[in-house]
Amino acid sequence: MAGRRGGTATLVAALVVIGWLVVGGVAGPYAGKLGDVSTNDNASFLPADAEATRAQDLTAQFADQQTTPALVVYARTTGLTDADRQRAAADAARFARVPGVVTPIPPPVPSQDGQALQVVVPIDEAEGERIGQVVDELRAIAGADRDGLTVDVAGPAGLLADLIEVFGAIDGPLLLVTLSVVLVILLVVYRSPVLWVFPLLAAGTSYALAAVFVYLLADHDVVKLNGQAQGILTVLVFGAGTDYALLLIARYREELHRHERPWAAMRAAWRGAAPAIVASGGTVILSLLCLLLSSLNSNRALGPIAAVGIAATLLVMLTFLPALLVLGGRWAFWPRRPAVDQADPQTEHGLWSRIAGFVARRARVVWLTTAAVLALLTIGLTQLGVTTLGQSAMFTQRTDSVAGQDVIAAHYPAGTGSPATIFTRQETAGQVAEVAQRVPGVAAVRPVTQGSQAGPPEPNAPPKVVDGRVEFEATLADPPDSDGAERTIRDLREAVHGVPGSDSVVGGFTAINVDTSDASARDRNVIIPVVLLVIAVILALLLRALLAPLLLIATVVLSFLATLGLCALIFRHLLDYPGVDQSFPLFAFVFLVALGIDYNIFLMSRVREESVHRGTRPGVLAGLAVTGGVITSAGIVLAATFSALAVLPLVVLVELGVAVAVGVLLDTIVVRSLLVPALSYDIGARIWWPGRLGRTDRKARHAR
Repeated sequence: MAGRRGGTATLVAALVVIGWLVVGGVAGPYAGKLGDVSTNDNASFLPADAEATRAQDLTAQFADQQTTPALVVYARTTGLTDADRQRAAADAARFARVPGVVTPIPPPVPSQDGQALQVVVPIDEAEGERIGQVVDELRAIAGADRDGLTVDVAGPAGLLADLIEVFGAIDGPLLLVTLSVVLVILLVVYRSPVLWVFPLLAAGTSYALAAVFVYLLADHDVVKLNGQAQGILTVLVFGAGTDYALLLIARYREELHRHERPWAAMRAAWRGAAPAIVASGGTVILSLLCLLLSSLNSNRALGPIAAVGIAATLLVMLTFLPALLVLGGRWAFWPRRPAVDQADPQTEHGLWSRIAGFVARRARVVWLTTAAVLALLTIGLTQLGVTTLGQSAMFTQRTDSVAGQDVIAAHYPAGTGSPATIFTRQETAGQVAEVAQRVPGVAAVRPVTQGSQAGPPEPNAPPKVVDGRVEFEATLADPPDSDGAERTIRDLREAVHGVPGSDSVVGGFTAINVDTSDASARDRNVIIPVVLLVIAVILALLLRALLAPLLLIATVVLSFLATLGLCALIFRHLLDYPGVDQSFPLFAFVFLVALGIDYNIFLMSRVREESVHRGTRPGVLAGLAVTGGVITSAGIVLAATFSALAVLPLVVLVELGVAVAVGVLLDTIVVRSLLVPALSYDIGARIWWPGRLGRTDRKARHAR
């Protein structure tokens, strides 16, 4: 009978594997097509009621054709020559023939110091992501620096082109680096030439399956996929997927010591590990879906995209991976094949058994010391510096758009090429223009006239009127992505809003940054408490207690704050970054807390399981001994996969990758290995209050 069941189980496992291989073959190509449905237009991510969004809608009414300007700037420190001016004029004529460029191109604008010349090249916004290709053609025409003349293509179009190039690395280098990192770690962890294949194949299938759903959602405009979300999806699926695989494989290895047949061992392992894996994945999914409460479209999109990735990973890791392991049997662990010896799992974890013994002897000292060290690290939060990263601080390397913006700032009013737009009623236009001109940081205010978008306005030309409104362009004295420019926009809005009956609206590139910053601050205040509440409910249901979830959440929050403090010191003094982007604290919180709670779930679900049979304090030690190695390995895998984001030369993703890597390592090595076990051991059976386990444990001890 057992042989017949074993044959049936093997056949079912084979059919599951074949089915998933077919799914992977069909879904695989979609992983390379995500870039086709990705967009990187920051303005499209703003909430509909943001002032900058309303300004964009008004811009569409005033412009015959909406454009994104590329600023081609020629500069020579010794002064431009006639040959330089002729070259710029010839280039402008060639720019006009590039498909996607809106003509006529305005005449070149010389700087007052005679050292720079700027050509504004309007590019049709309808080109979408192809704006990057148009900019590439402009750069090819303009050519490289030579004979002391520098040539750069900057402005909003130049910046967008550089971002598109950065995110283009996601489908290639980022995926390759992530796969390589996971492969190396699996080889080190398992020391087997065979076993690493199974989790890596399952993780790859998870990513392919997730890519199908994300592609369809983005293609049908259900979500807005951008390069940042795409990069996070890649490392999240491989990192979390490998974590789940490590947990299942570790439990499977334990059960192979108790069961002769692989299918019986897998059935026991699945029953033991699946609840923790499902609870862990469910916690991450629900935490990510809390991003739907964000007022920023980019955050709202990231939540479902990442949640889809985790859901796909759960499905694959709980079906495909077990089937692979059943077919692999004991030989998959070669050369360290587990024998049927009924060994206590703790005997295979000598190091972690010794750590558990240390925790038992010094429980109170351990948790007080580790908590104090983490609290000390939070002092670094004073160095964090949450800000809007300027264009020059956005990239880890000097791009063409950054170099061009620096030249523009040196020879022109820094806001040239990216003016603020002011829309107001026709009857208050004169008063609004006068008030705007008096705002500190505003270099010039000019009306948009009929045909003025093709060049300088004619003297005394009347403003263009659309539905009773007129538009002004306000050139800012500071670079458009600087803190100074943002302060000017806030002052400008306050000034023009104060004109009675003007119904003024201020938009533009800098206004988008201002509204994004305000929305990010609001999101942090709303989403973080909701995520904590969701996690508390899940932990309470899983552990059937209230005190344990509250203490676990407290350790996760302390770990998060300590991570931010440590990262602030790393960013400021080691990487020399000026600060962190407005989106960083929220993203870091969601990923660190959601993923950090994973290890709480892995540990405490096993502790509870052991406590039922052994009692709470012995259960804590047994749970730590058998899960310490796998949790640490899982943490190293997740930290390493998020570190792969460093291959993308974008500061915000490098910072997020470093933060998750540092936080996960801190969480697994300090919090999960020492703080939580020591605190749980010190509290004892009361940790399960008000659940039945705590009461029965105490009664059993009194009876003894």
